[in-house]
Amino acid sequence: MKQLLLIVLFLPLLTLQGQTRPDHVEPPFWWTGMKNPELQIMLHGREIGKWTPRIDAKGIRIVESHRVENPNYLFLDLYIDSSAEAGRFDIVLSRNNNLIVYNYELRERQKDSLRINPLTPSDLIYLAMPDRFANGNPGNDRVAGMREQSLNRNEMFERHGGDLQGVLDHLDYLEELGITALWLNPVLENNEESESYHGYAATDLYRVDPRLGDNALFVQLCDELQKRGMKMIMDVVHNHWGIHHWMIRDLPAPDWIHQWDTFTRTNYRAPAMLDPHGSLSDRKIFNEGWFDEHMPDLNQDNPLLGRYLIQNNIWWIEYAGIDAFRLDTYAYSDPDFLEKMGAAIHREYPGFFLFGETWVHGVPIQVYFDGNTHVEKDFDSKVNGLTDFQVYYAIQEALNGNFGWTSGTARLYYTFAMDYLYGDPSDNVLFLDNHDLSRFYSVVGEDLAKFKMGIAFLMTARGIPSIYYGTEILMKNFADPDGKVREDFPGGWPDDKVSKFVAEGRTEEENEAFEYVKKLARWRAGSEAVCKGKMMQFVPEQNGVYVYFRYTEKETVMVVMNPSDKDEVIGTKRYAERLVSFKRARNVLGSDGFALAPTLHIPARTTLVLELTK
Repeated sequence: MKQLLLIVLFLPLLTLQGQTRPDHVEPPFWWTGMKNPELQIMLHGREIGKWTPRIDAKGIRIVESHRVENPNYLFLDLYIDSSAEAGRFDIVLSRNNNLIVYNYELRERQKDSLRINPLTPSDLIYLAMPDRFANGNPGNDRVAGMREQSLNRNEMFERHGGDLQGVLDHLDYLEELGITALWLNPVLENNEESESYHGYAATDLYRVDPRLGDNALFVQLCDELQKRGMKMIMDVVHNHWGIHHWMIRDLPAPDWIHQWDTFTRTNYRAPAMLDPHGSLSDRKIFNEGWFDEHMPDLNQDNPLLGRYLIQNNIWWIEYAGIDAFRLDTYAYSDPDFLEKMGAAIHREYPGFFLFGETWVHGVPIQVYFDGNTHVEKDFDSKVNGLTDFQVYYAIQEALNGNFGWTSGTARLYYTFAMDYLYGDPSDNVLFLDNHDLSRFYSVVGEDLAKFKMGIAFLMTARGIPSIYYGTEILMKNFADPDGKVREDFPGGWPDDKVSKFVAEGRTEEENEAFEYVKKLARWRAGSEAVCKGKMMQFVPEQNGVYVYFRYTEKETVMVVMNPSDKDEVIGTKRYAERLVSFKRARNVLGSDGFALAPTLHIPARTTLVLELTK
């Protein structure tokens, strides 16, 4: 009798086999107790928009149903009040006396779901491209059914097999180096026909690319970082998806993406968004043009899409315990959406850290996209900080240019002088190179002395420093094309002849570079002056010698950069404003302390980092 009763109870479901069932339900699950009680569920399946929804569950009600031009979609606005309990409930769809019942899940938030540990200037970020860092599981190098089946480490644009397990396997290496935060290039599914390795053309926003691992492995990585006191930064792309995203292949509505009569690429000119003399057509092309032929530009003005993207962001934070988002192509997205996105994330997670990629030229242009500025503008960005390309340009000029009124180290001086435009420039992320830029060691002419100068600057200037994988072992090349700067980390593959993850596999020069980065990183972690202090700079003089201080009431650090090819001796009286009362100095790289004298000797192509004591 019990078996017969079960058959009767489930008869409505069994009779629906072969009929319409949702192909996608997103978010795949949600949580009780969220600060925002509203949830929008997207259902996708053949003509599912023609069905009538109903929910009979405690504390859960449908506020509104949205049908779009494509009948294969149905969007449900739910209100989940405080009486709703974790568990499963049915979304019942009816049509012509037929029923579809989808069992949806509400989970209870983890007790430590508010464990978010935001980035601060005390962090040191490590950026790694998973496909090129290490292959921890050769079994997922190729996955049946994926459009791209390439696997060739000799081809820069094909997949190489690196994965999340490879990252997990080398966390000890990152910890030894002094890394406190890990930023991975996008890990979501990129089911594109070619060049899917970099991750910037997502085809499913709720699924880790199976060639990198799966969702559970990504959560395991986040948990392991947390256990080590390290943080996870997720690379998020709002501006575009891959052309093979299932929602692009079956558009909910024509205005889901920006469409043109003929293919129109963005002009990449961010100033068009703020230029008081600019044309509307330039602004439209920048904002709505496609980033590339296989990267359709999303129209975040569509409220359903905007909400879909924001909920996806919140879902990953809650699900995996993400600490920060790096927002790719930040300036290209719709400004109103960016405001709503930032506000929604900070409402749910007040301490969450957002930093936007702003590959622009000129401090005022960069500042426009910051969320905390002293500039009146029509765009209320909610990001905490930005990728500081202006400092990147300046340090290159300082190390490679000839000193002049505005050139050489003077470029650094002028760049930092414009920090008054920011509310808090210390939240900007600093870097010497990244996955889109030429390797730093190549940029400085493979000059180890200049390399050390750049690292010392990175570790002591205001902001949050970021190191691109392999910089610490002098990986080199120029981004012409960018695949050349995305080479495999030696030792990350079982058949590699040498491993640069260990000292024995590195050359003498590589070990010297690694130890230099490591020593400065570990010193930096304990330096209150650098991690929490203010910055004071002095106009560079005498062949470009540039001096700045990092200081708090308790600590003071003096940084002296000499980019010239000859030793310099500078008078210390000029810096009395900060040197007053200090009698001694110590090179942080371990030399004995020495008494401060009226003059200071700085070797050629050297950056001195000195702790001052009384």
